[in-house]
Amino acid sequence: MRPRGVGVSTPAGAPAPVAAPGRVLLVVAAAVFLASLDLFIVNVAFPDIAASFDGASVSSLSWVLNAYAIVFAALLVPAGRFADLVGRRRAFLLGLGVFVGASALCALAWSVPSLVGFRVLQALGAALLMPSSLALLLDAYPPAGRAKAIGAWAAAGGVAAALGPPVGGVLVELSWRWVFLVNVPFGVAAVVAGVRILRESRDELDRRRPDLVGAAVLVAGVGLLCWGLVDAPDDGWGDPRTLGRLGVGVLMLVAVVLRSRTVDGRRAPVLELALFRQRPFALATLSALLFSVAFAAMLLNHVLLMTGPWRASVLTAGLSLAPGPLMAAVFATSSGGLGDRIGQGRRAVLGNLVFALGCAWWLWRVGPEQRYVTEVLPGMLLSGIGVGLFLPSVSTAVAATLTPQRLASGSAILSAARQLGTVGGVAVLVAVLGTGAASGGIEPFRDGWTMMLAAALLAGVAAAGIGPDPHPASSDPEGRTGGDRAGVAAGPAAVAAG
Repeated sequence: MRPRGVGVSTPAGAPAPVAAPGRVLLVVAAAVFLASLDLFIVNVAFPDIAASFDGASVSSLSWVLNAYAIVFAALLVPAGRFADLVGRRRAFLLGLGVFVGASALCALAWSVPSLVGFRVLQALGAALLMPSSLALLLDAYPPAGRAKAIGAWAAAGGVAAALGPPVGGVLVELSWRWVFLVNVPFGVAAVVAGVRILRESRDELDRRRPDLVGAAVLVAGVGLLCWGLVDAPDDGWGDPRTLGRLGVGVLMLVAVVLRSRTVDGRRAPVLELALFRQRPFALATLSALLFSVAFAAMLLNHVLLMTGPWRASVLTAGLSLAPGPLMAAVFATSSGGLGDRIGQGRRAVLGNLVFALGCAWWLWRVGPEQRYVTEVLPGMLLSGIGVGLFLPSVSTAVAATLTPQRLASGSAILSAARQLGTVGGVAVLVAVLGTGAASGGIEPFRDGWTMMLAAALLAGVAAAGIGPDPHPASSDPEGRTGGDRAGVAAGPAAVAAG
């Protein structure tokens, strides 16, 4: 039997389920795909949802989209800590069950308020399952196979983001309710498979009670920050409401950091600040945030270009994105050896540079006339390759810095950073485009590509500091260091070595 990391446990009197690692990957990747897909698929259904609820205001309908993004981002870190304490399998299955049930309720919604409420439940389930999924995956794979597994796990989210518009466009042809119903059969199958396949693991060394006050302030702070970002394009960046939400949100996050430094020793802080003292973890998280700004802006900019100046249908615009996720999936799962040879940090830098090259191609070549094959497709292929190189490398780098006890918590911070970047990227792009996107001209989209190019290059600068060989943080709740923790560090550290 291959060794496991410290912190793995199984229920008393029950043998641990034994399953091929590939089956574990299939379960967790399917769940991550569904949770990520719902961040993007609903956008396409927005006009049909609006038509179904006569008299609904645009501002109220916008919360069908925003409620999921805000609650998902706000709950990721507390949910990761919850998973470390109560068990990753338990948190994953609970989250997936809540997500599937809420999806069915969304399809049955009878009003805008009911749909928004069910979207909040969806986001709660997604936040529970996302951070625990990576921890379960790493527990299932031996060190030699983890690089490819992380590549597939990371690709699931990226591919879901890019496939959201085309899948949504196809389903809306039937009814907007199918955008939510499609989650149910796949989600139920994943729950049934997860019950049989997944083994439990948790943080056995740190049994302190969670800091509920700190978690509540963190949720409120991230929620206000996202609220300010998503409403800024409509309210105005200088509007007192926008400034107030952003300002109070930042102050709350500062308060969480201060509380995490001074919290009562009987309680576990909501943020493990020791993780951020690790340069690879901190820079990988920053790089993921900046890259997500560029990636989310790219998706929206492309759809607006196709449906605006080029006058294509939403379905055509969505399908034209497909080459990107295809390249992302291919390179995410096949380039693990490259990270072994040059280091995860350099692989992340390369991914950002290739993505930036795609943005530069669009900036150079795209004109007012629709020439998809010669002007858009090359950039789409380059950006997809960049995604496939970057996402697995940054996920591997973060995982390599984590002890087994912090797998869910650390991956939750990474996911939260990516989600904040996604929300910010859309908000900044809308501000950059202004009203020019509806005028039929190409110039506003050039400003968008310039913004994406800058964000990708900044993400590359941050990734350059990750280094070739990340390793776990130097301290844990028990205060052990060096040789005392060699056994704890061996498993996750091997992720970097692939």
